[in-house]
Amino acid sequence: MVKKSLPVRGNLSFEELKKMNEHGAEYWSARELQPLLGYSQWRRFEEAINRAMISCGQSGNVPENHFAGAGKMVFRNVSRLST
Repeated sequence: MVKKSLPVRGNLSFEELKKMNEHGAEYWSARELQPLLGYSQWRRFEEAINRAMISCGQSGNVPENHFAGAGKMVFRNVSRLST
């Protein structure tokens, strides 16, 4: 059997991007995986994630158990005009 290697982009590999939660479960950040998997635009990668979630559900799994809904925090400098 031929062993397939995991993708590597720059100095980071799939395994190096792996994170672990407080319960010891492994997870990956979609935003960090995006360039590793060859997606230059977030919207294209998000479409792929949505298709994966549909496939997950169609295979009898609960997508919410496999795909965490997390957003990227955006900070804005908001100034108000006094009246």
